Amino acid sequence: MNITFFSNYFNHHQFSLSEELNKRTTNYKFVSTKEMGDHRKSLGYVKNNRSEYVIELHKSSNKTEKTKEIIDETSVFIGGSAPENILHKCIKTNRLFFRYSERPFKKESSILYFFKMFIKERIKNPMSKPIYMLCASAYTPLDYSRLFLFKNRTYKWGYFPKAKIYDIDALITEKKSAEILWCGRFINWKHPDDAIKAISRLKKDGYNVLLKFIGTGDMESQLKNMIKEYDTEENVVFLGSMSPEEVREHMERSGIYLFTSDKQEGWGVVLNESMNSGCAVIASHLIGSVPFLINNNENGLVYESGNIDMLYEKIKFLLDNPEIQQKLGKNAYKTIITEWNAEVAAERFLNLTQHILNGEHYPDLYKNGPCSKAEIIKEDWLKKEKERI
Repeated sequence: MNITFFSNYFNHHQFSLSEELNKRTTNYKFVSTKEMGDHRKSLGYVKNNRSEYVIELHKSSNKTEKTKEIIDETSVFIGGSAPENILHKCIKTNRLFFRYSERPFKKESSILYFFKMFIKERIKNPMSKPIYMLCASAYTPLDYSRLFLFKNRTYKWGYFPKAKIYDIDALITEKKSAEILWCGRFINWKHPDDAIKAISRLKKDGYNVLLKFIGTGDMESQLKNMIKEYDTEENVVFLGSMSPEEVREHMERSGIYLFTSDKQEGWGVVLNESMNSGCAVIASHLIGSVPFLINNNENGLVYESGNIDMLYEKIKFLLDNPEIQQKLGKNAYKTIITEWNAEVAAERFLNLTQHILNGEHYPDLYKNGPCSKAEIIKEDWLKKEKERI
């Protein structure tokens, strides 16, 4: 089986999955179609880009000829963030094609925008072609159902950063239960200010907590002014921008991880990484990865996006119950090590692919995890779920 993955550029988020697919197939290629931005490079994203299966198409002297050569040698395609003219050529071959997509409607859209998307996506994804969807968001099936696309052809997927193996009991024991971590860009839709508001309330209630911010962004000055206004200068520290390896070191030390983004967070790899690091995660329900990775109250806590009261109560609960904090961290680690990792994803993807190639149009092979059927999840799902704690 010859598999080609077309995407924008190769980085550590795709490395582990690519390594596993390369081990398991006769001919795997990852085709990067653009140069990585300087900001990503500064964060240490340029790693392992000399692997023998990586083709930097954007550096080719004859892109058209090279593209044709790659397509002719491929039996199964994965199409991520790549130019649509290239993906269209793949689809025209009538060979098995998997879209790899987060949700298309990350913002509230006008009727005009919706109809433009409807026409565009229907043209891109002809109903007569063997096109399936690898959902890099739990809300991908919902959004595409509005476009009447991929019915019965949506499968749970995502991003699969390297899953590190720990002595989890030792790691959990060494964590600081009152140390809380937040990591990302300081921008509006990631809502770092919500974390400060919650910490302020905790301080007023007498809790001695430390919130660590890793990142930079447009809201940095606003956030630093906020900690003065909310009298939390002793409880909040800004650590600046760091490499992925340095971020993981902080995750390994922190008891709680906060993930406060809204629906514009397509997936959110930090959820994989913080769970793998044994953190007790408190995450917004609209983040794309959350309904896939977190079983609420079992391997993490989910709160209603934007609800500061609920966020505060979840943090307070974990501070009051360190044994549950540890249990959630251990279960989070187990989720990544046993199910949501590159090895499992690659093995299941190849099995799913083989079933489709053998003539099974809508395989339903797994109950949970990568390549299980991705059903439609509505944005109000958390309101309908009964709290178990």
